[in-house]
Amino acid sequence: MRNIAALLVFCFVAGAANAQIQVQLKFNRLQYIAYEPLIATVTITNRAGRDIDLRDDGGQSWFGFEVTRNEGQSVGPAAAPDSQPLHIEASKTVTQKINLTPLFPIEDLGAYHVRAHIYFADLGRFFYSPTKVIEVTDARPIWKQSVGVPGSDSASGATRTYSLMTNRFPDHTSLYVRVEDEGRGVVYATYSLGRVIAFDEPHAEIDRENKLHVLHCTAPRTWSYAIVGLNGQLLSRSILLETKLRPHFRRSTDGEIAVLGGMSESAAAHAAQNAVPKLSTRPEKPPGD
Repeated sequence: MRNIAALLVFCFVAGAANAQIQVQLKFNRLQYIAYEPLIATVTITNRAGRDIDLRDDGGQSWFGFEVTRNEGQSVGPAAAPDSQPLHIEASKTVTQKINLTPLFPIEDLGAYHVRAHIYFADLGRFFYSPTKVIEVTDARPIWKQSVGVPGSDSASGATRTYSLMTNRFPDHTSLYVRVEDEGRGVVYATYSLGRVIAFDEPHAEIDRENKLHVLHCTAPRTWSYAIVGLNGQLLSRSILLETKLRPHFRRSTDGEIAVLGGMSESAAAHAAQNAVPKLSTRPEKPPGD
């Protein structure tokens, strides 16, 4: 009986310690394209019954992740996440959003097991989130073009390769753009340009400054127009609505790219507000007028 009582006391103390900090980990979806931003949402709830301060201690970062492959192989971090001290009031919850792509080399295709951990220096112990499983895959390439980098030393031969890819998710198909230096094996960016209607191929053009212009149909009579820079930056993105003429590219003699046809969402909304109502929709005149 004495041993059972001691065991119960130990379990109670261990349970209380585990309840000090609750950590939850969430991803928006289960499948990601290699090199795209992989955003982890971590929620931390203070159950210590008092305000706490999370901080690095003795070279130990208070915040981090553990990533393993399906075979149990650990994936070491390429960089440490930002671990600025964090104050959490009693019973309060805070949320952190962290992009794992620059922190871990997880571009190889396959499944990864991820869990977040919090180190609480006051107790000298770790608190862990439940493990989440994500899959890293690659999209189907549909277009590719390599260009030079304007202004770079001709001897260096600096180039960029633009790629457009599609990936089918359970409820939609997304269009992706990737910008890389294939010769050096450097990927500058990979991200989604939004949904795409599968039966309408995207249109791509390179302008005189070697920026990428992409026009694709996102929904019936709705088009997305994006301009992407040489280092993968999204320079602009807008939505065009079809009019009598479908949106399409036209290249000028000096290499500039223009979009003909369609109307921007803001212009369409403005036109709708200023439209003169039809006679059938005008209110009837009051009797006696």
